[in-house]
Amino acid sequence: MLNYMKSRWRAEFGYRHILVVAIPLILSTGSWSIQQFVDRMFLSWHSEEALAAAMPAGILNFSFICLFIGTVSYAGTFVSQYIGAKEDHKVGTVLWHSLYLSLFGAIIILLIAPLSTELFQLIGHNQQIQLLESSYFRILCFGGLGPILSAAFAGFFTGQGNNWPVMWVNLFTTVTNIILDYLLIFGIGIFPELGIAGAAIATIIAGFSSILLYVILIFRPKNESRFHVFSSRSWDISFMKRFLKYGLPSGGHFFLEIMGFTGFILILGRIGQMELAATNIAININSLAFMPMLGLGIALSMSVGQNIGAGKPETAAYAANSGVQLGMLYMILCTLLYIFLPEVFIAPFNASAETVRVSIILLRFVAVYALFDTLSILYSSAVKGAGDTHFVMRITTALSIFVLIIPTYIAVDIFHSSLYLPWAFCSLFIITMGLTFWGRFLGGKWKSMSVIESPGIFPSQHPANPISPEA
Repeated sequence: MLNYMKSRWRAEFGYRHILVVAIPLILSTGSWSIQQFVDRMFLSWHSEEALAAAMPAGILNFSFICLFIGTVSYAGTFVSQYIGAKEDHKVGTVLWHSLYLSLFGAIIILLIAPLSTELFQLIGHNQQIQLLESSYFRILCFGGLGPILSAAFAGFFTGQGNNWPVMWVNLFTTVTNIILDYLLIFGIGIFPELGIAGAAIATIIAGFSSILLYVILIFRPKNESRFHVFSSRSWDISFMKRFLKYGLPSGGHFFLEIMGFTGFILILGRIGQMELAATNIAININSLAFMPMLGLGIALSMSVGQNIGAGKPETAAYAANSGVQLGMLYMILCTLLYIFLPEVFIAPFNASAETVRVSIILLRFVAVYALFDTLSILYSSAVKGAGDTHFVMRITTALSIFVLIIPTYIAVDIFHSSLYLPWAFCSLFIITMGLTFWGRFLGGKWKSMSVIESPGIFPSQHPANPISPEA
């Protein structure tokens, strides 16, 4: 085993290679997780009502936005496959068409903002929570362009495997957001005390600061000579159709998975404020582990895409399995911490004793499904890197509806169950997702896929690599 690990550490697309690619992305998505964690922590210091309102409103807003984020971020897969096929001059076309889609998405999000009051009245939380949810959601909608356009710009770098600029932009955005959160939530110095509205305004300002940084980094003469970032502005309907063919199902998968969790949280809010606050704390803590896995997933998707573009499907499989093994080791550590040291994670939140007690129990549920969540994130990312987006979207749709949302609704609204039965359905949903995407990866159909016109054909450098003992 030791010799195997040493060999895989040194190999191309082995542990070291994947870590070099993934660490900036893990830090990037981890910084977003820290940003959300601190945001919720500050709001818990302000009031438990603000904490209870922030998660449902924030995740509902993100559910709408993530359809467009997931779609435009698929630019990274196109870029990776073009880079692998040595067709760098087509990257500018990918960039501009992802920007056009970003502007369209931001307009749609703006049109949803006026419906905020009606949305949360329909959900049926108590009146005070509804007012806070509506305000938070409406303000966030006005900043929809920030995260969508940033995802499109990030794809330009991640597709090349040049992930450090993405990390620095996200770290800058996170620090900006945290500072503004503190100033605007509590009203420090010359700043007014805005509570949950201040948290939303801080998020918007930080999001637009990331756009400015990306524009400065991307639109440079050296990128024009290699990638045609200025001269590829013309609209290409055939390329846009191909972009949507693969990108929209990817966005749909992201949207449906997040919307499934949104529906889950909103339904649980009908049980009571304490149950909603405890759920928010548990999910917020879980995001500390979940978001770095998204960064590793992006790295695997780009590594798979580059090797598919270069005509090396077995090397793509080798890279994916290297990443999954690393991810599982990380998640095992997180799971042990959730089981044996849950108080360490919950301590920063200013919650009642009963809320803390329930949050600790919910972290046990997280510990049950965490490893399967890793399988779901990483294997779905790997097959999407090849272009297998339609399968991922269909599975996510079916499982979200029939394993998560409908059972949770029946349990809460018809049988008036406690909090723990819906959380059991949540665990089952994630476990099923993980096993399904693992099976899809092993099936190997994705190895014959590609999103670009003519992937290169090069000899494979690795033997066939099913996940058995090596995975």
